Amino acid sequence: MPADLSRPPRAKKVPQTQSLHGVGRDDPYAWLKDEKWQQVMHDPAVLDPAIRAHLEAENAYTKSVMAPVTTLTERLFAEMKARIKEDDSSVPKNDGPFAYYQRTVTGGQHPVFCRHRRAPGADGSGDPGAEDVLLDGNLEADGLDFFKVAACRHSPDHRRLAYAVDSNGSEYHEIRVKDLESGALLPDRLRDAQGEVVWSADGAFLFYTVLDANHRPSKVFRHRLGSDSDTDTLVYEEPDPGFFVNLGESESGRLVIISAHDHTTSEVRLIDAARPEAPARLVAARESGMQYDVSEYWLSEYEASGAADGAGGRLLIRTNADGAIDFKIVEAPLEAPERANWRDWRAHEEGRLILELLAFKDFVVHLERVAGLPRIVVTRCADGEVHEIAFEEEAYDLDIVPGFEFDSTTLRFAYSSMTTPLRVYDYDMATRERVLRKEREVPSGHVPADYVTRRIFAPAGDGTQVPVSLLYRKGTPLDGSAPCLLYGYGSYGLSMPASFSTNRLSLVDRGFVYAIAHIRGGMEGGYRWYLDGKLMRKKNTFSDFIAAAEALIAESYTSAGHIVAQGGSAGGMLMGAVVNLRPELFHAIVAEVPFVDVLNTMCDADLPLTPPEWPEWGNPIESRAAYDYIASYSPYDNIEAKAYPAILATAGLTDPRVTYWEPAKWVARLRELKTDAQPLLLKTNMTAGHAGAAGRFDKLEEVAFNYAFALMISQRADAA
Repeated sequence: MPADLSRPPRAKKVPQTQSLHGVGRDDPYAWLKDEKWQQVMHDPAVLDPAIRAHLEAENAYTKSVMAPVTTLTERLFAEMKARIKEDDSSVPKNDGPFAYYQRTVTGGQHPVFCRHRRAPGADGSGDPGAEDVLLDGNLEADGLDFFKVAACRHSPDHRRLAYAVDSNGSEYHEIRVKDLESGALLPDRLRDAQGEVVWSADGAFLFYTVLDANHRPSKVFRHRLGSDSDTDTLVYEEPDPGFFVNLGESESGRLVIISAHDHTTSEVRLIDAARPEAPARLVAARESGMQYDVSEYWLSEYEASGAADGAGGRLLIRTNADGAIDFKIVEAPLEAPERANWRDWRAHEEGRLILELLAFKDFVVHLERVAGLPRIVVTRCADGEVHEIAFEEEAYDLDIVPGFEFDSTTLRFAYSSMTTPLRVYDYDMATRERVLRKEREVPSGHVPADYVTRRIFAPAGDGTQVPVSLLYRKGTPLDGSAPCLLYGYGSYGLSMPASFSTNRLSLVDRGFVYAIAHIRGGMEGGYRWYLDGKLMRKKNTFSDFIAAAEALIAESYTSAGHIVAQGGSAGGMLMGAVVNLRPELFHAIVAEVPFVDVLNTMCDADLPLTPPEWPEWGNPIESRAAYDYIASYSPYDNIEAKAYPAILATAGLTDPRVTYWEPAKWVARLRELKTDAQPLLLKTNMTAGHAGAAGRFDKLEEVAFNYAFALMISQRADAA
């Protein structure tokens, strides 16, 4: 018998009680977590049929509710697609005889990885050589529901290409190797990989990271090309289930970098890429709360003297050691990098947050944030001379773009603002000249002067001034009548940039004010901003977001009941928390892959992200105080019998970060308890994971769907 799509699905209730610290909690929707969840990550077809039926019923109901705005959704998608230059290309990155780049083709969903021989002029002028297609993502993705290339790295001798592919959204990758001279695939297949890959200097070995049964990157292996992967050598294994392992390389490519870390502590080991079978060497033993990352050892001084094996080389290390809350830069001898030998190279200055470090042979660049805005600082190694790269706009986003060449004076950086499309510059650190290499084109047209970007400050309850970035079209009434989309995240120290997005134009062109709340839990206000929004101060994140909404109302940018709140992942948890606290402020909530079952997840040590997450949220298994605090805000556990705004929640079946059952359980309990008649929708992507669809147009369809929901609810509010 076909389902009645006029009525929302009701998940069955299966009594289940759990107890910890003498406190019992009922979880009648726990059955939505498949006992075989690890297998589902590898093969979604093994999902329990009852769970699949429920998710598909929710999808069918969502489709029926959204049917009246199908035309609007299609129009939004067409607008967003028209703003994309379909046949586009990245700025090539030079590496020896070649320049490497990615491009997209008209109608293509995935990038095409290419190179060409560098132009004959010493400065790169002249006509480049013919294009060589290394990997065509569109051909590789043919016939697959999901496809994403996570890494694509050429060997130092430019003869081979190693690339990692995720074919179902679970972030379990397979690494393949292609011979670039013949075009043939080598037999090597490295499975269950995290997606990171580093070559040895001679191109004979690959280093890669493997995910364990609980989806944690915990082991680094070395693979000799042509050998059976079952015989690969274990280079490093992380014994602490609360730590993840990542793999990288130094700017010169001379060091393989193995980093073990959680959210507050890190530890680094190095391998000489020219001696790939040598053991990994520890830089500094982990100390609880101390973070550090290694950038590079300088070559200029000792290469001329003929020093070998790194003798005389130095490391540059970005760290929060010695109470440097906003980080500092230290140097240490490569042959003796332990903590006792660290010496300040750029001293700590509270309020100046050092974000990133990039070293060249003769220059060192770091990206820092002061007063909420990023800036680039360049240091000349020969004499320590320092200068900053200046920018004119009051609010903007800025990133440094690493290249392949260490012996270069060219720094590449990317700049944008909420009204200015992305611009990529090459900057000569010696002459201080900048050259615009690329500006993002908007084929359907974009006039920055038609839009206004502002930054206001929302007073939080404790007096903290929370910055809020705004974008709206000139002529938008600022009398409280405009609808507003308020976006927030506020976790893991991730800052939300005031950058350019063509998708937002579809809302602001329809009269919306688009706002980003730079709430505590990020690092917009320095590292203390992050500390004030985590662990036992997590509720500051929620009250800051509410303060941002109230400030927008007080300054007549919008009004109560005309705000759409949006956030994803940990930002989805924010959505769940604020809608429990102040539902009357919002007329709609868009919660993308929301982390809403916080207490149950943090009490389940077998889940992929639980032990590494305890430094962020607290460990409720060991601490009664942490248990009680998380229980007091966990969205799933604080749903009440009251009216809620319209809600759209999304999920990914193979999502290892926020497992599909979290939003499914949240929606089920909301349906049970809420007293209103507002739409409550759950949309699960049955062929993707945390990031949703991988294809660029498929992603636009997801954005268009979410915006259509926001517009649909806004129109209903206006009609009322």
